[in-house]
Amino acid sequence: MIELLQKLIQIKSISPKDMGCFDLIEAELKQLNFRCERINYQNVENLYATIGDSGKLFCFLGHTDVVPTGPEEKWKYPPFSATIDGDILYGRGTADMKAPVAAFIESAKEFLNLKEKLNFRLAILLTSNEEGTSKDGFIDKIIEKMIQDDEIIDFCLVGEPTSSEKVADCVRIGRRGSLGGSLKIFGKQGHIAYPEKVVNPILLSGELISKLNKKVWDNGNAAFDPTSFQISNINSGTGAHNVVPGELELIFNFRFSTESTEESLKTDFESMLNELHLNYHIDWDLNGNPYYTKDNFFKDIVSNSVEEITGYSPELNAKGGTSDGRFVAQMDTEIIELGPVNKSIHQIDEHVKISELLILKDIYKKILSNLNQSF
Repeated sequence: MIELLQKLIQIKSISPKDMGCFDLIEAELKQLNFRCERINYQNVENLYATIGDSGKLFCFLGHTDVVPTGPEEKWKYPPFSATIDGDILYGRGTADMKAPVAAFIESAKEFLNLKEKLNFRLAILLTSNEEGTSKDGFIDKIIEKMIQDDEIIDFCLVGEPTSSEKVADCVRIGRRGSLGGSLKIFGKQGHIAYPEKVVNPILLSGELISKLNKKVWDNGNAAFDPTSFQISNINSGTGAHNVVPGELELIFNFRFSTESTEESLKTDFESMLNELHLNYHIDWDLNGNPYYTKDNFFKDIVSNSVEEITGYSPELNAKGGTSDGRFVAQMDTEIIELGPVNKSIHQIDEHVKISELLILKDIYKKILSNLNQSF
């Protein structure tokens, strides 16, 4: 498993390029008699592998693409060297999420080597464009095709790095939705010395920003924190010190709970703009709706498996950003997210502890075994 992980890390698979990771993974899976299918959309590669002929469908979901390294000279070791220093393996994409992918494969190998009668169908679905911004090749297209073909995933384990302080101390049972937007506020450009002849969109935005900052969108619930609103960028001005600009652009994002909807947030936001009598235009971008696994069957399988291996029960929550689990949720799938400690993801010197990766692999194997015994 560690050797495979090192080989994967040494591949510079910066999103949305796989750059050969799937070749290594497919070779491993074919040795286990998985049926492997490459599903490619435009510039993005995806791999879907299955084994078993009947029963409910369990799927490991992950990705091989990584974010850029940042300044490589600031890394302790070259980011694609996959250097091992004691118990720590360094490299871009170790925690997010090539280590879980390697653990998927090793846990499947060890489980299948138990020679138990396989009472369900086992799948591994991987994409090379989870980290990117392009929508060409996302898991959503594959899920749409699977739904059309009546290939429904019953249980899905996403390997995103959910652990906080130690492996499997936190498990995601849902994720918030993400709704972004670009707002343009229009004023009237003119000379700064003649205020009666201009309408300053920067000043107009002040009251709006204050109201947005104080607005309570919802109170969340037992699983979800309250919906949050953030502004990530404001752009205005002509570059001249004596000219009032004609427009202002404000980039914003909601991370919303199941207590709000895309429609309710849009309505409340635009009502606020209209109350202030602003001249505006909005482009909305829904990146994903929230999802939540209500049923206890798979949650209990995962929680019990974690406790059997580690001796402690994981915290079940719906924190963090979005993941590809939001696409699988269209199938009414029971979805759990469980992966490595997330402290170093997307950072300089991203790493995983080898000892914790071995524990994660054992948890995945125990989940497969417990699931098999439940049918």
